[in-house]
Amino acid sequence: MRHCSVQVRGLLTRDELDRYNALMEVGSYLESQSRYDLAYTVQKEVDALIQPAIERLKDKGRERDRATAEYLASKRSGDGVDEDDA
Repeated sequence: MRHCSVQVRGLLTRDELDRYNALMEVGSYLESQSRYDLAYTVQKEVDALIQPAIERLKDKGRERDRATAEYLASKRSGDGVDEDDA
């Protein structure tokens, strides 16, 4: 079973995280029993479950990029006021 990243896991809701952990446990058990055909199905469920968290992570990245661009634009135009100058 493939785990998702720590960043994605951190953005799962409590319900999603509980379901994720349960699915990973079931998938690991199935792999230990060499039932890779069923583990594949469980992995697909995990992949579908984490999609909303991946989108939330992408949104956070876009927001961070937007804030960085605004900051750099303000520094270029000279509108930025340092705290030392205020």
